[in-house]
Amino acid sequence: MDIARTPATPDGNPQMADAAPEPKEPPLIRRADYRPFPWLVPEVSLDFRLGLANTRVKATLTVHRNAKAEPNPMIRLNGDGLTPLEVLVDGQPINSWSMDGDDLMVPLPGDSHLLEVTTEIDPSANSKLMGLYASNGMLCTQCEAEGFRRIVFFPDRPDVLSTYKVRMEGPKDQFPVLLSNGNEVATGEADDGVHWAEWHDPWPKPSYLFALVAGDLVANRHTFTTMSGRKVDLGIWVRDGDLERTDHAMQSLKHSMKWDEETFGREYDLDTFNIVAVSDFNMGAMENKGLNIFNTKYVLADTETATDGDYDGIEGVIGHEYFHNWSGDRVTCRDWFQLSLKEGFTVLRDQLFSADMGSEPVKRIEDVRVLRSVQFPEDSGPLAHPIRPDSYQEISNFYTATVYNKGAEVIRMMRTLAGPERFRKGTDHYFESHDGEAATCEDFIEAIEEGAGLDLKQFRLWYSQAGTPKVSVVLEHGGDTATLILSQTVPPTPGQPDKKPMPIPLKVALFDRKTGKHHGEQLVTLNEAQQSFSFTGFTEPPVLSINRTFSAPVAIEREVSNDDLVFLAAHDDDPFARYEAMQDLVVRHLCALLSGSLDDKARDAGREAIGAAFAAVLGDGQLDDLMRGELLILPGETYLAEQMLVADPAAIRAEREGLKAWLGTRLESEFASLHAGASAVPTTRDAAAKGARKVKTQALVYLAAGVPGRAAEMAAAQYDAADNMTDRQGALMVLTGLQTPERTHKLLDFYNRFRGNALVIDKWFALQASSLHPSVLEQVKALAEHPDFTLKNPNRVRSLYMPFTGTAQGFHAASGEGYRIIADLILALDPLNPQTAARFVTPLGRWRRLEPGRAALMRGELERIAAAPKLSRDTYEQVTRSLG
Repeated sequence: MDIARTPATPDGNPQMADAAPEPKEPPLIRRADYRPFPWLVPEVSLDFRLGLANTRVKATLTVHRNAKAEPNPMIRLNGDGLTPLEVLVDGQPINSWSMDGDDLMVPLPGDSHLLEVTTEIDPSANSKLMGLYASNGMLCTQCEAEGFRRIVFFPDRPDVLSTYKVRMEGPKDQFPVLLSNGNEVATGEADDGVHWAEWHDPWPKPSYLFALVAGDLVANRHTFTTMSGRKVDLGIWVRDGDLERTDHAMQSLKHSMKWDEETFGREYDLDTFNIVAVSDFNMGAMENKGLNIFNTKYVLADTETATDGDYDGIEGVIGHEYFHNWSGDRVTCRDWFQLSLKEGFTVLRDQLFSADMGSEPVKRIEDVRVLRSVQFPEDSGPLAHPIRPDSYQEISNFYTATVYNKGAEVIRMMRTLAGPERFRKGTDHYFESHDGEAATCEDFIEAIEEGAGLDLKQFRLWYSQAGTPKVSVVLEHGGDTATLILSQTVPPTPGQPDKKPMPIPLKVALFDRKTGKHHGEQLVTLNEAQQSFSFTGFTEPPVLSINRTFSAPVAIEREVSNDDLVFLAAHDDDPFARYEAMQDLVVRHLCALLSGSLDDKARDAGREAIGAAFAAVLGDGQLDDLMRGELLILPGETYLAEQMLVADPAAIRAEREGLKAWLGTRLESEFASLHAGASAVPTTRDAAAKGARKVKTQALVYLAAGVPGRAAEMAAAQYDAADNMTDRQGALMVLTGLQTPERTHKLLDFYNRFRGNALVIDKWFALQASSLHPSVLEQVKALAEHPDFTLKNPNRVRSLYMPFTGTAQGFHAASGEGYRIIADLILALDPLNPQTAARFVTPLGRWRRLEPGRAALMRGELERIAAAPKLSRDTYEQVTRSLG
């Protein structure tokens, strides 16, 4: 599953909330308490009689005692808000069943039985969007992590693997398309306009991978021939009118299938692969076996409505879900504590895929930026947890950047230590050894050890210890030898005050100052609290390039001169290290300003060094514009806040904008020339044109800060001339932060031009909610009253409120009103969609890192949420952990 990669008042529909609120005091689930389920369920047959307001489901389970588990004469079938209409054992109705909370308990005296349970549900009332729910007249499912129990009583845990046969019937005029997992085996017509379809999935899977879709859909159909010559029918299913925007998604799917064969040796294993786009979806997408269900955001694209970033996101998410066919479906998780087994590994696979499809260095920089802006703050806050946690109360809260993004970095380190070829041998061994099983993170590590020939005993600490390691770096020089002294600390995190040293692989290169060349990249591994590494052949002190390609997810701490950073920004042949030098140069300067340690002379010197580095990037004719655009992006405010013990968001915003304005003024002609040259590049989807669009908007960003009048004219002209969404959205983003009449005119034009296109109107909300405009807080309040805003659609909620949480002048307003807005949102959204509501707790949970005034206001809002009656388990856990 892909967590939504994007980032209100109630809309007067409280009846959409599920009737029974969840208990406020959820039990603590511990990894150490895992026990195999007492019963095997090798075969499942599901019979659906479909209706938007009433769907009846009959589940027939073949069950056998599990010889590897403790015997139990009772089978526990998980439920959530269900009532059994009928329970049969071996064809006979029984009344000896009982309820334990939401779970159905059925006595089973023998070793093997046929168990039948019938339930009835109302998909139209399912506002949680978990289980079977209605979306604009269509029925669809979302079962990860524990949604299947909202459809039928079942042992809803990932280590219960079954083959599924599914029969669906319903009104043909309402549900002309009937889809499920696996291959379609039969269809037919019944009486009174009813039709039916049967699907069979021959591969054992857990219940969280079950999927069903019924609705009025059309398909973009293609075929793919696998490496063994099998023909696979492909379908991307959307609503009528959206079909022409699915070609990029189809090409991304075919590229994914070919890449996985060539890179990991993984061939698709069914006759059919379907993707369905759904407009109401809590996540980004879901990897259900053979029937992936996607948020429309990650399927629909054309140049008029989608940015280059949207195109890349679609390609990456489609790759991610397809790659799950092996890393998640064929080999799944034993329990939810092993979530990073499938998600961390699959994120790495989608990152490698996207790098191969586009620019490898740019993709690496983008991935690290996400890690630093989302996962590093998670690692340093109250919600810090290892990539394999020890306990949880609500599993939905552990679909986190730590499990996904840090999990990918940890597996990437294994790949770095082994090398690509040996790592491939390790993954081959993993897939071959555990095909058809529910595995653990330990199984994966052992497979890499055996296949790649590595000793990963100490490396396992990365799975059990939370927190971002800090690596202190000192480079000494004497005679012809340079000595690199490294030391590591892993900061305390909740429940883990003391940490052990972990293996940290660091790619390093030592540059000769005169030639601008290095003596070759080397890999050093820091295994202890402190170690030294010597390099000979340097008669003069070299310049150190460290953690090249971001070989380890750590924070590097070192004393380095501005001159050395400017040198690396100009000469480093590793694109990430060059980017890192630019970032370090800016971070050091801004942090010194924020700490008050720079006088005017030092401030001016720092600015001049940064200006020189920017001028070098702008004038470097060897750089492609995609990379140039990355080098021109300043460190984000969240990352800057992470560098400080106590952060003042308003001060960070002021100093960062001050530097941006200085650069915009100092390099006005260079930015204007960059914009003019990029504007002459024709609109295509190739790398050069994408790079031109990227730097075009970056130039406007700096000019808007330094010379806003000129930037407003240029942005308005770019908007009017735009023949693609990237240019149009980039220009509008700049205008939304300026106090100019063109802002109002272009926002109105944008809305009228794309009215009715939900995904583009999401952009319209997000641009205003994230803007630098001083009145952003009042604008967000007004947008919450807009007729197009609704709490019922997660995309729309995220588009307005998630960008707002990044605004210093809005969310972090000194009055605390921004915090109150988000707290009110959480309380209003929690009864409707607790999973989405809980994700808005995280921004409030960073109160410990803020200056005292804002910290007290933020904590006060968390306490107000915690005191509310009938909070969901999702929100309750996040709030109580954030208060700590």
